[in-house]
Amino acid sequence: MTDQSRTDGALTGGQLFVKALENEGVRYIFGVPGEENLDLLEALRESSIQLVLNRHEQAAGFMAATYGRLTGKVGVCLSTLGPGATNLVTAAAYAQLGAMPMMMISGQKPIKSSKQGLFQILDVVDLMRPLTKYTRQISNANTIPAKLREAFRLAAEERPGAVHLELPEDIAAELAAPDTHIFDPSDARRPTASEKSLQKAAEMIRSARHPLIMIGAGANRKRVSQALIHLVNTTDIPFFTTQMGKGVVDERHPRYIGNAALSSGDFVHCAIDHADLVINVGHDVVEKPPFFMQPGGKQVIHVNFSGADVDPVYFPQHEVVGDIANSVEWLADNCGRCASHDFTEFMRVKAALEAHLEDRCEDDGFPVIPQRIVHDVRKVMPDDGIIALDNGMYKLWFARNYKAYDNNTVLLDNALASMGAGLPSAMMAAMLYPKQRVMAICGDGGFMMNSQELETAVRLKLNLVILIINDSAYGMIKWKQAQEGFANFGLDYGNPDFVRYAESYGATGHRVTETAQLEPTLEKAMKAGGVHLVDVPVDYRENDRVFNRELAELTRDLNANC
Repeated sequence: MTDQSRTDGALTGGQLFVKALENEGVRYIFGVPGEENLDLLEALRESSIQLVLNRHEQAAGFMAATYGRLTGKVGVCLSTLGPGATNLVTAAAYAQLGAMPMMMISGQKPIKSSKQGLFQILDVVDLMRPLTKYTRQISNANTIPAKLREAFRLAAEERPGAVHLELPEDIAAELAAPDTHIFDPSDARRPTASEKSLQKAAEMIRSARHPLIMIGAGANRKRVSQALIHLVNTTDIPFFTTQMGKGVVDERHPRYIGNAALSSGDFVHCAIDHADLVINVGHDVVEKPPFFMQPGGKQVIHVNFSGADVDPVYFPQHEVVGDIANSVEWLADNCGRCASHDFTEFMRVKAALEAHLEDRCEDDGFPVIPQRIVHDVRKVMPDDGIIALDNGMYKLWFARNYKAYDNNTVLLDNALASMGAGLPSAMMAAMLYPKQRVMAICGDGGFMMNSQELETAVRLKLNLVILIINDSAYGMIKWKQAQEGFANFGLDYGNPDFVRYAESYGATGHRVTETAQLEPTLEKAMKAGGVHLVDVPVDYRENDRVFNRELAELTRDLNANC
């Protein structure tokens, strides 16, 4: 920081940047600073913003993105230039595909005069262009407030996503003009759907015989959740969810049909096949299609913030485009129960699914089967407890078998589906909600991709339980390898002693050596507080038995009796 900035009241670029961040209501910045960030770091030291020092930039980005997902506000992360910035790339894609508002700040060498040639120099702005909604280099300190306000606006607007600003070292140290203005955040409201489109949707719903509601990723917002509960309660129309739509409506609801965790062949697909109209609320094409449309088949109403992305398997006959919550509230108030609706078959599917979800959920075999793991986790998690899933085979089991009771209590990524996100996402939830139970659920492979963040979690004194589902392999790929008739090859590895590994960071480690220990071990860890790691071996033979063979037989019988 220059002496001039101390004596005449002018702000350096770094100070102005931080003032603008404070004006946006930023509480945290997650990151790994470098020498190019030192002016910004000094400004942060004197600010109201908490710097959360991570051990890897990717984890910092995952935490910032999850902050955006949970709060609806823009999460912020920080890196230096070169390799620090490239380490944010996966997190950028995670936020962009997952519709999570996040801003990345990266440093850069001086741009007006530099004596270091191309050392560590990459065109980071160009690198981030296909992964973000907005990316800019700041070349003049006076432009910081405008560029930052624009970045925040775009990150938060539907569809939310990632933005990036590069703050070079000399611009961060440069004095801004004394009259540089910081812009206040906008309070603009999202446009509502036209009454004509809403009336047509209501007519289609009233005319249908077997309507079904689908809840997708775009519906996982607080106001949308309340509106959808109102719609289901006033119309009695059954609903199912995509993986990222879990929990928008309490899945204990008597009209919940199930989750489209699998691409096809599950009980929920029997219900979808039977429907003559699907009211598709918040569908996002980043998720695998929960059903395939065919010419002359069922009708689909697309209810979303924006128009449908039409492709060969998704071409809705009608669109209701505007604020989802307002659209759903209008439909709830103007449709009501219809005597012509027949949900008999949907309820038969629901009964078959519920019976199947209970099957083997208390099995005592060891290693522990996935159904028992899901069952025991659900028992120790209260209604507002949050589980954050990494990516692996267990994610399908939790999406399908674990009932979510509230929105954003099951944090999973079915967009980028990146390994390594589970632990940082859970850490963010634990920071925001220190009095709620939070559990990271990771495979051994995904956990090791950001396991160094155990140190961050311990340093932050988080209350967090990490459940490692251990098969010493990349289990999902092994399952697919076997499905496609390939030999078992190239996917097995060794692991550290996870209990001692946790203890080396100052966390508490637990190893489950018999199935009856799982639930009490999780409960003990939850009650104790602090960071706990629980290592449980899994028996993944159930993947083939249930998903490849049993479901095919059961759903075939169910469809035969339609």
